[in-house]
Formats: sequence, structure tokens, C-alpha cells
Amino acid sequence: MRTTMQFAEALARVNDIRLIGIFQKPPQNQSIFSEIIIIKNVFDATELASALKKVQHYCGRIDRLLGILEQLQEVLAGVREKFGIQGMRPNTATQFRDKAIMKEVLTQAGVPCASYRLVDSFVKFETFVNKIGFPVVLKPPAGAGAAATYRVNNWQEAEQAWQRCPTRPVLVEEFLLGVEHSLECFVKDGEPVFFSCSRYYPTPLEVKQNPHLQWVVHFPKNLSETKYQQIQSIGRKVIKALGIQTGMTHMEWFHCPDGRIVVGEIGARPPGAQFTDCTGLVYNMDIHLVWAKLMVHGIWTGKNKRIYSVAAAFLKGKGEGRISEVRNLALAQEKMGALVVRTKLPIVGAEKSTSYEGDGWVIIANEDDQLVKQAALDLIRTVEIKYQK
Repeated sequence: MRTTMQFAEALARVNDIRLIGIFQKPPQNQSIFSEIIIIKNVFDATELASALKKVQHYCGRIDRLLGILEQLQEVLAGVREKFGIQGMRPNTATQFRDKAIMKEVLTQAGVPCASYRLVDSFVKFETFVNKIGFPVVLKPPAGAGAAATYRVNNWQEAEQAWQRCPTRPVLVEEFLLGVEHSLECFVKDGEPVFFSCSRYYPTPLEVKQNPHLQWVVHFPKNLSETKYQQIQSIGRKVIKALGIQTGMTHMEWFHCPDGRIVVGEIGARPPGAQFTDCTGLVYNMDIHLVWAKLMVHGIWTGKNKRIYSVAAAFLKGKGEGRISEVRNLALAQEKMGALVVRTKLPIVGAEKSTSYEGDGWVIIANEDDQLVKQAALDLIRTVEIKYQK
């Protein structure tokens, strides 16, 4: 994935390392690696361990084992422990990856979380829902990116969602009303050294369940609002409770109508969906290189002053099939083109994306928060994507 390769390319720019890539398919940019090893399944710990034995045989000691995907973190932690490689261990990785365990740990630490229950039968599901009421959210305990996640408003939807959930047990959560945000954090030696926030318009789950909705994430320059100060304090509690020592985290949280701040979940890896790029733009820093130097040498070289307001607009339209037309791009260019810093535009002929990231994206930046937010919201109302089956 391009997202993963951005981090690999940053690692290749760090001094005094030898970079080896382990892949299921060879990457496009192979020149950054001194060696490339191909295995069938990177999620298979036995296969991954076999590959690392080859690395040890030819290269000697392995100092770091790194990966970006949420689904890789437990596998990597187990293999690190087996080979004595520095980095996150299985217990910590599981506390981040398994959302039921995560919420139990956070609740014990006094972190406000949504009410939840891990259930392995529909009867237990009914008991919990009768206690807290609809709506609720069903999801796999180790899900990522709103995959196989369903909002349920009544018993008819509950039965349908229960059948569609791919695993048992299922995590059932209170559906949080309010505005969803993220909190990105860099951690060094167990202490947060950096926080950044964003706000979602609307939530990823709403986008996932309404395929026509387009999505904006705004990273405001100004974080003086009380909620942003409160979530940083809560974020410190979360980091301490879950025990990550060094790395980047991505946490989703809600600002509820009654003023409460409630944590959704947190991943022990950098965020996807252009969040990392946007965060780097906010601080005017090479965020991938900052991450690489932290992970390899334990050195924090980042910045903590927000310079720009940034927003990412994710483009999609109504309907299904292949993209047949992208309308009003020229109008969008005329209206907000001067603010655009990066784009991945929808490609005519491509199949409609099933991701909440949509068929393309546009990143906007300026020093003015209101200007950036409004431009991004105007953009998703201006650009229209048509599909044809």
C-alpha cells in the first residue's frame, strides 16, 4: 500500500540502518531496500519468523521490526518477543487491538468510554441492548477502519447485523451521540511528546453506512477550545493505561451534547486515510521522517507548534458501478483551487471504492480555520461523481 511505502521510504532516509522489506508482493519502489523477502502471508507468525531467520543468517542481528497496518500489530509483537527485538510486546499489542480488552483496561483507569459488552450469543446481545437501549454499534473486537461495523436502530436491524458480523464473539457498544474527533499522539519512552486533533464531518461509520455521503476531516490550527485541552489530558491517561512505550497512536473520541468527552478506541500505529499527511502539513514537518527517527533511534525531532489549518475532503457519489463522469472539477478549481495542496482525483472507468475514503481526495491548507473548513465542505458539495453499472 502507498501508505505503508511512505513510512518505508522515510526509514530508508534514516542514517546508519540497513532496511529489509518483507512483502506478499514486491513493491513498486524496490530500490530503497537492501533485500526483499517474499512470503505468502505476512499475518502468519510462523511464516514471518521463518523469513526473519533468513535475515539473521545473512545479515546478523535484527534491531527493529516495524509495520503500519492495524491488523499486523499483534503478529509483529509476538515475533519481536520470540527474537528479542526491541519494541511493543504481545500484551500491549492485544490491549490496543482487542477493543473489549481495551475498554476494560481504560474503564479501570478512569477513562470515559462508551458502554460495551462482548457477547457470543444473540440472547446475551438482547440482554445488553434491553439494558442500554437502541441505537447500538456491532463490530468485531479486533476490527479496523469501520469494517464489518454496523449501527443498529431496532430489533429487525439487529438480527440482520448479527448475521452479517463475520466473527464471534461480537462487541456491542452504546452508540455515542455527538461530534467525532481524532487525537494523534507520538510517545517516547512511555511519555506523550506530541498531540494533534481533528474533527470529522460526518463520522466514518455514517459514511460507511450511507455510501453516497462524502466526508471531511478538519485539522484546526487553533486548539484553544476546552475540549481539545481536556482530550489531551485524557489521552495521557490512555497512553499510561495501555502501556505503549514508543510510537505513534491514533485515537477516536466524541464530544457529546452534554459536554462529556468519551473515548471510542485507539490504535497503536499511525493513522490512515491521509491523516498522517495532514498532521505533517499542520506542523509543517516531514512527519514520516519524524516517525522513522523515533522508531529507529528513539529520537524526537518533531515540532509542536501548529502552523496551518488543514482539511481532507474524501470524494464519492450516489450509485454503484464504475465511475462514468466526474463533474464540476473546473468549478471547484476556480472556487478553492488556490487552497489545494495535494490531490488524488477520481479516475473515470475505475470501480467505485468500498472504502470510507471514497474514490479520491483533496487536501486543503491555509492559516485560517474557517476558510479551510468551509472550502472543504463546499468542495464535497461541488464535485459530483457519476457511476454506471
